[in-house]
Amino acid sequence: MLKKISLLNLFIAAAATVCAQTDGVSKKYANEINVESATKHLTILASDEFEGRDTGKPGGHKAAEYIANEFKKIGLTAPVNGSYFQPVDLVETSLQVSDFTIENNSYQLGNGFYITATNEQKINTDEIVFIGYGIDDERYSDLKDLDIKNKVVLLINEGEPLNDEGVYHISGNKEASAWSTQRNKRIQAVAEHQPKLIIAASSQIDNFLQRFGDRLTRPRLMLREDVKQSPSSPAVAHVNFDLANELLGEEDIESLRTKINQSGKPKSIVAKTKFITSFGIQTSDVESDNVLGYLEGSDLKEELVVISAHYDHVGVDGEEIYNGADDDGSGTTGVIEVARAFAKSKKEGHGPRRSILFLLVTAEEKGLMGSDYYTRHPVFPLENTVTDLNIDMIGRVDPPHEENPNYIYLIGSDKLSSELHSISEKANEQFTKLELDYKYNDPDDPERIYYRSDHYNFAKHGIPVIFYFNGVHADYHKPSDTVDKINFELLVKRAKLVFHTAWEVANRDNRLIVDSNKK
Repeated sequence: MLKKISLLNLFIAAAATVCAQTDGVSKKYANEINVESATKHLTILASDEFEGRDTGKPGGHKAAEYIANEFKKIGLTAPVNGSYFQPVDLVETSLQVSDFTIENNSYQLGNGFYITATNEQKINTDEIVFIGYGIDDERYSDLKDLDIKNKVVLLINEGEPLNDEGVYHISGNKEASAWSTQRNKRIQAVAEHQPKLIIAASSQIDNFLQRFGDRLTRPRLMLREDVKQSPSSPAVAHVNFDLANELLGEEDIESLRTKINQSGKPKSIVAKTKFITSFGIQTSDVESDNVLGYLEGSDLKEELVVISAHYDHVGVDGEEIYNGADDDGSGTTGVIEVARAFAKSKKEGHGPRRSILFLLVTAEEKGLMGSDYYTRHPVFPLENTVTDLNIDMIGRVDPPHEENPNYIYLIGSDKLSSELHSISEKANEQFTKLELDYKYNDPDDPERIYYRSDHYNFAKHGIPVIFYFNGVHADYHKPSDTVDKINFELLVKRAKLVFHTAWEVANRDNRLIVDSNKK
């Protein structure tokens, strides 16, 4: 019995020694992540020379080149057919309206109207068909027995027939139906009848244009594969009531609405109005790249840990440069630092068992496009990808934590894998001792942060993720997000948490389990 106990004690002692040695190795290489190196990288990436690192612009290309050179210096493999760059197939689209004329009076885009369209159209007509509310319901229909195919139609794009007592004709009571509450329901109903153009009149157009009018001519970046030409889907011209009255000629849209409301019966008319419009989507190619650095593992090298951040920001506006030191120069710097630590561990014979992909993506600010492209066109199979640890802003302190800056928000750690959450908590408890704030991990979080950075494009494929985030501050997306406001000691500490978590995931015997699917 004494011999058995002695052997057991020896086994426990040996296991404890191995754990201590492993922890010591992890700590040794984590300490390669340091303030001096981080300051050097971020000072360059967030300098005026990089012009806010806008997607497809010279500053963005400079940032990508800088990252690739750093990956090469530290000995990472270039995994995209011998290159560090994965070209992301982007196009820039913008709506061009060359003509919008009513009875020889020309109007400019944003002056009482805007257009949504997916294809080019030229329209020259002498007839505008007014179709009431454009509702097609079994209890009330503006479209029944009405032939509007290939015609220009005008409808009231708000509300529904309502009598003087406040009773809706469709419901028969004072509750509005889905025709009032569901956006675009009537537009979709009218579109099924294949008109040439839908003109949707609303009393809210001027308010909309005042708030968002500058976006109408702003180019929109898209993945090429998402640009869909839909010639069978009619364009929609959204107009205010003043332009609607111009189109109606002798009639008045408010009077027509009153007649429909009082009678509870549909009313259509044909206005003899000269109307000309010409518009289309202008498309141009945009060149930008994801930057990938690969560190091959040992006995479990077919499995992959991804450590990601986005290197792009929002560029320049006039004379102002949006340097994006925190967003996401800090995350980009964190990835470079973690990559350097892992590269040194391998060089000295302590490399990870699983392979690691250091992924710096483009076009996050345009809609998570770089990470979306990677997960659609992965360089390494997604089924072999164990986790994505994503860093987006780790260099600042948000207002709620000004009195206690030793924190980091973690989002998503328990959404798909309870093991990943546990590993993260243990790594923090053992090494970094940050306050782990899960405020934004709440499924009822109104900011919906879980869905707003690049990790989500991995999570939606069932890959466990953690998103590291310092929260929003007063300089978010402003020219004042500059290097002098970065807390480098805090940035380094947060990056070390990423390193220790990745170290454990990359070296453990078993792959992370996926045992939940939380919102």
